[in-house]
Amino acid sequence: MQFPRRVRMLFGGTTGLVLLFLYVPLLIIAVLSFNTVSSLSWPPKGFTLHWWQSALHSTGARDALLVSLKTACGATAIALVLGLLAALAVHRFTFFGRESLNLMIVLPIALPGIVTGIALNAAFRQAGLELGLLTLIIAHATFCIVVLYNNLLARLRRLSPNLEEASADLGAHTFQTFRYVTLPLLRTALLAGGLLAFGLSFDEIVVTTFTAGAGLETLPIWIFRNLSRGEQQPIVTVVATVVMLMSVIPVWVAQRLTTDDGPLTGGTR
Repeated sequence: MQFPRRVRMLFGGTTGLVLLFLYVPLLIIAVLSFNTVSSLSWPPKGFTLHWWQSALHSTGARDALLVSLKTACGATAIALVLGLLAALAVHRFTFFGRESLNLMIVLPIALPGIVTGIALNAAFRQAGLELGLLTLIIAHATFCIVVLYNNLLARLRRLSPNLEEASADLGAHTFQTFRYVTLPLLRTALLAGGLLAFGLSFDEIVVTTFTAGAGLETLPIWIFRNLSRGEQQPIVTVVATVVMLMSVIPVWVAQRLTTDDGPLTGGTR
């Protein structure tokens, strides 16, 4: 459909304003990480890599980065397994309470983070688990599963059941069909969902506050605690820029993977 030139200009201008609203603050933080002065003042007074070198040698930032990477990788691994199993169960089988189960799986990502954090904190204490890296991974996995589940369920609904039936007719048993037919067709959905889950876990702060325990800092927590310290502010801008890149890149790759997929054979159950 061809829109009039004025309408196209209006849509283009509105889109530009939205993009500016979303990304100018992020760009400002990135630019300030190269500022010669230590305060978060605008415009920058000059260009320097001093703060990047300081951030590279910051023990607190490095330790926090390592905790964030361990947490994100662990939560994503759990989500890959449980999200795949849940999606297969809900898609392939008809049973009492299936729709309720679907809602219960998706619900954690819709709940306020502070509610999830308090609930998990209480549950861990009742179970006798000491707050630490393990509880942090479990907590992050609760909302990472939702991302994997939604991605995989959407992909499964696009697949034709004829492929698996043809595999069975040719003599393949269930696990052979899953390995050689289903899993390859789900590969990009798994990868895209894993990248999204990793990015979501990497920059999470609310649930982390209630489930990390004393002395354990992720990178977003480290940024939050050091932002008010004047001497640390320039290093915080560097670390914040790194967090943005490590969050944006997986999301961009996941978006490319999902949009570059061609039609998959269609068909739903």
